[in-house]
Amino acid sequence: MSKQNTEMAGRPKIFDEKEAIDKATEVFRNKGYDTASADELLNAMGIGKGSFYLAFKGGKQELYIRSLKQFAEEFSKKIISAIEHSDDQIQFIRRFFLVLADAENCDIDRGCYLGNALVQLSEKDEDIKKITAGLLKNLQKIFATVICKAQENGTLENSDDPEVLAWHLTNLWNGIHVTRRMEASHETLRSMIEMNLRILE
Repeated sequence: MSKQNTEMAGRPKIFDEKEAIDKATEVFRNKGYDTASADELLNAMGIGKGSFYLAFKGGKQELYIRSLKQFAEEFSKKIISAIEHSDDQIQFIRRFFLVLADAENCDIDRGCYLGNALVQLSEKDEDIKKITAGLLKNLQKIFATVICKAQENGTLENSDDPEVLAWHLTNLWNGIHVTRRMEASHETLRSMIEMNLRILE
């Protein structure tokens, strides 16, 4: 009996859920939640309906929520790892923001997928709101740690409260994703970001 017939007979095939969710994330990133169809998601994930609904009983919405959660966890891990291996952590944060001005596509390093979800859907669904709010809090903690360390070792002259400075940066990250949807000029975005990054001088 073929794999497809086996699945239709009520024994869905086993698959790597993390890998499947990563593939679904690409569809959501490119198409958006509302536009992504069930067939497109299933084809990208390489599974049938039986396997899908066994793993994601809440259907497309559950898949999207798990996609956001998995992306958020990987995004935070990548930032923390990159900062830990950076020779100049303040400069790393500056670059982290400035690349957003020139980004044509939203890869995991930029986190646009989550930023867009926060703008579009966080007020529509409580689970999505919790995930995106958690991401913002994690970013704030990461920024605050770097700022506090830089103040202590003298590489950052700004002596304002590191917690407040970190929230300013977090608000900037969030705001950039709103502005990008209305302003396509890379020059304008870069100027706006550079103005906000003066707090890191």
